[in-house]
Amino acid sequence: MSAVETGRITTDIPARLDRLPWARWHWMVVVGLGAVWILDGLEVTIVGSMSAALKPTDTGLGLSSFDVGIAGATYVAGACVGALFFGQLTDRFGRKKLFLITLGVYTVATVLTAFSMNPAWYFAARFITGAGIGGEYAAINSAIDELIPAEFRGRVDVAINGSFWVGAAAGSLLTIPLLDPNVVDPAWGWRLAFGLGAFLAVGILVVRRHVPESPRWLFIHGREEQAERIVVDIEKTVEEETGQRLPEAGESITIRQRKSIGIGLIARTVFTMYPRRTALCFALFVGQAFLYNAFFFTYGDTLTTFLDVKQTGWYLAVFAVSNFLGALVLSPLFDKVGRVRMISGTYLLSGVLLGFTGLVLGSLSAVTLTLMGTIVFFFASAGASAAYLTASEIFPMETRALCIAFFYAIGTAAGGISGPLLFGKLIDDASADGDITAIALGYFIGAFLMVGAGVAEMFLGVAAEGQSLEDIATPLTAEDATSSA
Repeated sequence: MSAVETGRITTDIPARLDRLPWARWHWMVVVGLGAVWILDGLEVTIVGSMSAALKPTDTGLGLSSFDVGIAGATYVAGACVGALFFGQLTDRFGRKKLFLITLGVYTVATVLTAFSMNPAWYFAARFITGAGIGGEYAAINSAIDELIPAEFRGRVDVAINGSFWVGAAAGSLLTIPLLDPNVVDPAWGWRLAFGLGAFLAVGILVVRRHVPESPRWLFIHGREEQAERIVVDIEKTVEEETGQRLPEAGESITIRQRKSIGIGLIARTVFTMYPRRTALCFALFVGQAFLYNAFFFTYGDTLTTFLDVKQTGWYLAVFAVSNFLGALVLSPLFDKVGRVRMISGTYLLSGVLLGFTGLVLGSLSAVTLTLMGTIVFFFASAGASAAYLTASEIFPMETRALCIAFFYAIGTAAGGISGPLLFGKLIDDASADGDITAIALGYFIGAFLMVGAGVAEMFLGVAAEGQSLEDIATPLTAEDATSSA
């Protein structure tokens, strides 16, 4: 890709976006872009809840517990590939084009899942579905952080990422009637569950079409006139909605514009200019990816295999609600108390609690296991959400989407693919004698990784609360930053 300079401009657009008060316009951004995590939560929960329905050869697909783990790992593998593929396109072609394309990929793929005729079709459809969701993570996190004012960025990002669990709770409750043979034919219930995601995606697409391109991306790529028009429209809308006259913007920045940024420059930025931040993101993503994917992808299978639960939907819904409440309740503290204290605290506490759960696993019932899960993940959900916030705000703007994609892919490949496969194998091996303690190994690995990530945050974390993105990491194309009178 070419990185030839096309011009230089001095702009105050970042400062103008950051000084905006909260308005209804920002809620439109949150709903239009943030709802992707609801889709992801719906997908992951349906897979976990549908494990029993997919096992029969007559009404399902004849999957084993290990196959259920493979399905989870395949979805995550697709998400890793999709994040990397669409992430670089997001930085090259813009946030809006990609957050519309990736949603389309997801919609088609989840419909294909509903029409699965055999395990091979099912695994392939899960891979493509994951690719769409992975691309969404890169495009959406970039756009949100570049449109939300600095004062609110931490709480908004953590809460939005936590909305994954709104989808998880909805998916859990929806599977209750869909898995009831007295309500829906078992051969159709799981297919209808997967098809529901497509209906939700179409509604999100309608709202998302009104979200503008990131002005920050536009002015760096030589489209400053379009960026200016968008910001003027946003300012006018916010003034009308709040009834407040906006204060003058404080700072400007001089940018050497490029049509595109080379992959080589991006790689050198991540590994040479910011090695400590790179190590931090890797630790955060591996820890949360293993923890969530290992525990949640196979949680429904654990309840049915070892604890004689016939209907897992209620348990999964309670677990999901706790996760969402954790992200929602704790999110303001990431702006007020600070990133480093909150991220390290949530990682350390959830890791220690998960390790304790593994120690007492043999004495837990379905109810008490769920109770321990709600406590552990009340804190873990906020920490995991903050991993995406960290990757999104501590690297230069030109690399933002690809950095999110890179750490999501690497961390998830290390933790999210190995986790479901390990737990699926542990469940299969332990199911013969019904010994649930055999899966405690997965809990201990997850606890170790979370505690390690918490320690990494203590020493490598960045105090990004309340700061402009350009102050946290100067754009690669920036010449200087000046205060405007």
